[in-house]
Amino acid sequence: MPRVSTDQLAARRQHILDGARRCFAAYGYEGATVRRLEQSTGLSRGAIFHYFRDKDALFLALAEQDAARMADVVAEQGLVQVMRDLLATARKPDPGDESSWLGTRLEVSRRLRTDPDFRERWQAHSAELTAATRDRLERQAANGTLRDDVPVAVVAQYLELVLEGLVSHLAMGLPADALDGVLDVVEQSVRR
Repeated sequence: MPRVSTDQLAARRQHILDGARRCFAAYGYEGATVRRLEQSTGLSRGAIFHYFRDKDALFLALAEQDAARMADVVAEQGLVQVMRDLLATARKPDPGDESSWLGTRLEVSRRLRTDPDFRERWQAHSAELTAATRDRLERQAANGTLRDDVPVAVVAQYLELVLEGLVSHLAMGLPADALDGVLDVVEQSVRR
């Protein structure tokens, strides 16, 4: 029997995550039935759940992956860039695209509100984004580009609140025309 390489296993796992991202974005967590996950990934339930214990584990793996990608963007470009990326995704014709964080982020926000078990498991992953935000802000404070009249912890919480407000705004389908300007104001408000 031929052996499957580690790269092939990782590629199959990523293929499942990409298909699941499209499915969760299109139907939400509850609407992403096993049948729809099979259609979206082009794989059988056995193949999907060989890599993930259940639908919850699949969603959490997807959310973790997106949180890590977001933390990388924060470390390099800041939390406002994450918001700009979410906004750009909302404007694309296919928010279920593999590069989209929006569908997953909307479902994470909803599940945080409605699912205490998920909220508890998610806290460790959200801490990664918070830490990346604070680290970047500390670096900006040290090089003199961050306003110095407000503690870094307050600026970090302010940016996180703006992020959650943006996600809520997009989830409600409200107009996004002026949001680029709003994000410019947010960015200017934390600079020195």
